[in-house]
Amino acid sequence: MIPSKPVWSPGEERVERANLSRFMRFVREETGNADVNSYAPLYRFSVEQPDRFWTLLWDFCGIRGSGDRSCVIVDADRLPGARWFPNVSLNFAQNLLRFDDERVAIRFRTANGDNLTTSYAQLQRQVAALAAALRAQGIAPGDRIAALAPACPDALIAMLATASIGAVWSARAPTGDLDDACRRLADLAPRLVFVADGAAGAGTLRALRAAVPGLATLVQLSGVEATPICEAATALADFVAPFADAASDYTPVAFDHPLYLTEAGDERVVHGAGGTLIQHLKEWVLHVDLKREDKVLFHAGIDSMAWYWLASSLAVGATIVLLADAELPADGPRLWDRVDEFGITVLGVHSDWLNAAATAGGVPKDSHRLLPLKTILTAGGTLAPESYDFVYRDVKERVFLSPISTGGDTLACFAIGAPLLPVWRGELSCRGLGMKVEVLDAQGTPVVGEAGDLACTAPFPSLPLGFWNDAGDARFQAAFFGKHPGRWCRGERAVLTARDGLIPMPGDPRR
Repeated sequence: MIPSKPVWSPGEERVERANLSRFMRFVREETGNADVNSYAPLYRFSVEQPDRFWTLLWDFCGIRGSGDRSCVIVDADRLPGARWFPNVSLNFAQNLLRFDDERVAIRFRTANGDNLTTSYAQLQRQVAALAAALRAQGIAPGDRIAALAPACPDALIAMLATASIGAVWSARAPTGDLDDACRRLADLAPRLVFVADGAAGAGTLRALRAAVPGLATLVQLSGVEATPICEAATALADFVAPFADAASDYTPVAFDHPLYLTEAGDERVVHGAGGTLIQHLKEWVLHVDLKREDKVLFHAGIDSMAWYWLASSLAVGATIVLLADAELPADGPRLWDRVDEFGITVLGVHSDWLNAAATAGGVPKDSHRLLPLKTILTAGGTLAPESYDFVYRDVKERVFLSPISTGGDTLACFAIGAPLLPVWRGELSCRGLGMKVEVLDAQGTPVVGEAGDLACTAPFPSLPLGFWNDAGDARFQAAFFGKHPGRWCRGERAVLTARDGLIPMPGDPRR
């Protein structure tokens, strides 16, 4: 049954204050195109004139880089194979750490209930010290640094320090088969591995160090404790102590320089620095409407797309809230407690968690205040239509619910919400700006109103660089371009509606 009216529409004040409204005004001023006055014409502009769109977005978001930006895309007719901003260099971490003040960057609730805070100024100093320590180990751009750790402040600092020197980051959560985790980390031949308290026993760490040729150091991320697990590991505090006064130093790299290695099944996907940066800023600034005063809680594992996405919100100057718990509390009230405690304005959860909360019978709006909460994001699967009902009936009427369609293989959103658009029950509100997303039938023809393969049919900046150790890109091509040559297709099924929303089909392999 097709809904006759949306479950939410933005108010006039929200529309006026939205970053997306400011961006449309900016586009009209810069291009003279007076038609860009709503989302639909802006989306058309973004996919029909990608060189203009991405350059304007760069300027609007204040991305820091150097070089000639007049050449935006080379081989624009190749997918894969197009190259973005080939004459530009930048540093990913420098763009995330543009603020250096006493406003809170990270709030961390430890396992014993303590709340620790890190200001942007402190974050700058901690990243600078760790980056200097990494350079002192002889680690250079392109070298791999790995982590076996949970999503915690130390891991975020280590990731930013890695990006600061142009090295490549790969991480796994310290759960499941640790022997397999260590084997997969060893396959990367990392120069250094960060490990967390209790992530592995001394025997595993000794075996890891012995198995990886060229592994310079094992560094134990201290969390609250700082005692090394064994002689094979160096405590983080000891590792950075000689460099406490180091100044920030960011190594410029090419736009398509490798930044992250993420896992997709048995493969590792290589993501570029510039593409990840500009894609994430587009999504946070325009689609989520993130601002400096926001407080973001997006509970995610260190090896998930949501973790990398969350880290990029630092570029806006918002406050990230991290919880020590590996999993979201099964009882909903404890999560809503954290929303009230920290004044969360943007909450991100796994779709399955919200689906479960919708059937649990709780009414958070009766038991909690939830006053600052303005946006709820969901990822990781299909959000049931009944969960939309739950949010607007039992959580908060005036909240922007934005499920996203994404995966660790792109670190990008194919479909997402927009603060200027209504929310319809069971739908993702729109296709992401700059993403030529279509639904294809079995013959590869775009269709509307019927189920088909969700695909991106034109290049986009965060298109992965390929698979790790995939000579000639044979496995990469087969995985994502085998079914529809020249179109990126990850296996999702969806319906593109007449109002340009997306209805995901159950059973999607989306993470």
